[in-house]
Amino acid sequence: MSTFSNLEQPNISIESTPDYRDHYANSVQVRVSVWDFFLVFGTLSQQQESQQVEIKNFQGIYLSPQQAKALAGVLHQNVSQYEAAFGEIQLEARAPGPIN
Repeated sequence: MSTFSNLEQPNISIESTPDYRDHYANSVQVRVSVWDFFLVFGTLSQQQESQQVEIKNFQGIYLSPQQAKALAGVLHQNVSQYEAAFGEIQLEARAPGPIN
């Protein structure tokens, strides 16, 4: 009888595809359906003294609910470690209202 605790760990090989690119995102929109989570990454900019905000989306990624939960856990762990090393991350106050 086999249990998860005595399964052998697989060898993992990580390789980037030819079209892999790094991007900076300061905007992430999340859309959820019964089947998946859709993360849309972009860059947000606002001109000084202006109420106009521009978001330029550059990549959308679909995740299964299981992978979204795993990502949430990994992000939580890494944010906690970052804050332990560098101090609490402060978020800007947001105006009330819907966020798309």
